[in-house]
Amino acid sequence: MARNHVWAYDFVYETCATGQQIKCLTVIDEWTREALAIDVGGSIRSSRVIDVLGRLVSIHRAPKHLRSDNGPEFVSNAILRWLTQVGIETAHIAPGKPWQNGADESFNGKFRDECLNLECFRNRVEAAAVIEQWRQHYNVIRPHSSLKYLTPH
Repeated sequence: MARNHVWAYDFVYETCATGQQIKCLTVIDEWTREALAIDVGGSIRSSRVIDVLGRLVSIHRAPKHLRSDNGPEFVSNAILRWLTQVGIETAHIAPGKPWQNGADESFNGKFRDECLNLECFRNRVEAAAVIEQWRQHYNVIRPHSSLKYLTPH
């Protein structure tokens, strides 16, 4: 992967049938449109975000930039320190301007429309399994108009 890639990350929230909260960390590659990860949990703090990003960097190499909003997990000292250590520059969007993160917002909308709105999860374990299956489908089978109806893979 070229070092000039930009990854974007954000959170999407859902609720299980039992009322249990689900927090999904989505990480996409803006150029290839690949959904690199969707980490599912109840509470995802900065240390877990770093773990997910670290795993992705070991697989794909570090992007040049990581785009996000100014959410507390994304501007924490721990994350900013880690990003500096691995040589990733931040590209925070302006507060209240989600269109500055259009690729990720578009992905999150598709994730909600094509997966979350169609499922009724009993618990987080089931949610994680179904969401990972959807992510694989999104990357390998589902055609993308932005990629001339090819898949990210």
